[in-house]
Amino acid sequence: MITEHEINTARHCITYAMENGADAMRVSLSKSVMDGYTFLNGELDKVTHSADRSIYMYIFADGRYGTFSTNRLDRHELEDFISKAITMVKMLGEDACRRLPSPERTEKSAVTGRELDLYDISYTSGDPDKRLEKARSLSIFKQTVENGTYRLISEECEYSESVDDSYLADSQGFEGRHTETTYYCFSEMTILTPDNCRYSGYWWEAAPKENQLHLQGCARKALQKAVRSIGPKKRRSGSYKMVVENSVASRLIAPVISALNASSIQQKVSFLEDSLAKKIFSEGMTLMDMARTPGMTGSRLYDTEGVATKDAPIIENGVVKQYFVNTYMSEKMGIEPTVEDISRPCLMPYLKGEDLTSSEKTVSLEDILRRCSSGILVTGFNGGNCNPSTGDFSFGIEGFAFSKGKITHPVREMLITGNIVTLWNNLLAAGTDLRPSARWQVPSIAFDNVSFSA
Repeated sequence: MITEHEINTARHCITYAMENGADAMRVSLSKSVMDGYTFLNGELDKVTHSADRSIYMYIFADGRYGTFSTNRLDRHELEDFISKAITMVKMLGEDACRRLPSPERTEKSAVTGRELDLYDISYTSGDPDKRLEKARSLSIFKQTVENGTYRLISEECEYSESVDDSYLADSQGFEGRHTETTYYCFSEMTILTPDNCRYSGYWWEAAPKENQLHLQGCARKALQKAVRSIGPKKRRSGSYKMVVENSVASRLIAPVISALNASSIQQKVSFLEDSLAKKIFSEGMTLMDMARTPGMTGSRLYDTEGVATKDAPIIENGVVKQYFVNTYMSEKMGIEPTVEDISRPCLMPYLKGEDLTSSEKTVSLEDILRRCSSGILVTGFNGGNCNPSTGDFSFGIEGFAFSKGKITHPVREMLITGNIVTLWNNLLAAGTDLRPSARWQVPSIAFDNVSFSA
């Protein structure tokens, strides 16, 4: 954890810089510790302990700007480091748009770092033997027997505990702290069938509190995913309804979020340029930034500039409500600043033709499959890309064909192509099956008229 001495050292950096030629300064101090255990085929394979400490200095001097970092926190060394950094900044080209955010926009309540309840107080008393046993309990390699359909030939299981502590301050008086623990487990299984075909499956869970981690069953879910992939069949190219499982659905929201970044818009590499306050997507698409939800991974009170976050709509009923505009881009583009980027995106539930705004109805993956009747269920993406300027995409996928709401057989090595804006305008459903362990809260989703190539 960051000590009071280290915080005072960070404050001293600001004072020293301001007394030695800087016009403004921001300091970011961070520390992290991670302990991990990996089992391979039921035997301990790797033990990891890592610790990191760094201090970043953002220096504004004579209309110029530079960023510097070190992991040394001796005051005399830092003073020499800062003096040389200021000299270097003054040699750079002028950039009148570089400045700290207005003080009234910064967060005032991030005092202890624990305001969002993301720190498990039991972390500091973690027992290495207890961690080792948790990692060992993930493994099912020695418990799995051959059943004639497949043989488990490889299993990798990992368990880790980590803490991240950060302190941010600037020369205008802002100070903020964020402290978060993470408990994580992962399993990957590879099986071999009698016809010498290999299939793999993985699963992971994560939580900020130890008692929230769903440790048991992780390996079984990974094995189940591998077994379900046995016997893929060819599927004709064509236009199908596409359902995307919640574990991978965020892949299709990422290009949208990236395109809403002001730096992308300013550089003319955004397909959402000039889209603010316009209806671009399906009326069923509502994307919220739930940045300040206590106890949930991804929540934070301020961004990397110290600007206060807020729970707000990013896209509401298909209308673009907000760009992500930091102070620099605000000055450069002449538009109002917001926050630097999204904290915790949440896609709201939707069923085409139904009003769910005041409903407590749950919408599961099974419900969506029944509603779509037939099509392709995507459970994994294998490469591909999305053109940031046009929104045109091409992604390799794997998953299952389904008919009458029931899965019929696995499919692999298929390709989906199209345009992100068109895709989201063909939204049929968004479920309520959010994964609490994920920072990006994107449920199972369904689209109409998606082009698949065999």
